[in-house]
Amino acid sequence: MANFNKITNICKLFNKININGTRKLINNSIDSRNIFTTNAKYDLMEFFDDKKNWGVQEVKSGRSWNKEELRLKSNADLHKLWYVLLKERNMLLTMEQEAKDQTRLFPSPERIDKVEDSMENLEVVVRERNKAYHELETGENGERPGKMETSVFGLRYYYKMCEYVVPKHMNKRWHKKYQFYKYDKDTEAFLLKYREKLYMTKRRKQRRDFNHVIGLLNRFPNMDMEALKHHYPDVDINKAKASRKYGGHFAPK
Repeated sequence: MANFNKITNICKLFNKININGTRKLINNSIDSRNIFTTNAKYDLMEFFDDKKNWGVQEVKSGRSWNKEELRLKSNADLHKLWYVLLKERNMLLTMEQEAKDQTRLFPSPERIDKVEDSMENLEVVVRERNKAYHELETGENGERPGKMETSVFGLRYYYKMCEYVVPKHMNKRWHKKYQFYKYDKDTEAFLLKYREKLYMTKRRKQRRDFNHVIGLLNRFPNMDMEALKHHYPDVDINKAKASRKYGGHFAPK
């Protein structure tokens, strides 16, 4: 126990020396006015939100980063922004799990969606730059080649190819993981029921949207038809107006 305490004290001493040395280097630098640093915590509080947001019903946050804004950033800025978003996502997921453990509502859960949307847009921008660079240098996009394959259940998916040390006909792991479609009557019966389920789900959605549009027309007869078509592109507005359900009496409460 005594040895452990000595090691802990030595580690704390080295950390203080490194931090003080870094601060002296920044203060003595000529361009120190252009360096901005944040307060380092060096503890588990990095995974938790600010204490002023604890117990509140709503936390105000900005919108997510869109692709147009990210395309104006340099590669170094995108690299830094990625880790900022990654740290923010880890913090929000920790707070969400803590709220679940305490059976409380997580305030402003849309923050997680905004961070994930920003990370997806950032990946798209980086991928665009990588493709442009490879096409300029080598004439190819640099993406991993792939092709459409059919799984053992008869479902189509995009298979990404990659290099293996072991040839395909000798690679038992590859044959165990990737099993492509071969004719099977059980699979054909499954596909028949699966396609029927997709078709019925689509028909139910169309019927719900159609009835909902009729309800909107009855309740708001002077609404903007262009906006209605934009939100419900699969619904025929003229057919909805010709329906027997259209034109009924509606008494708002």
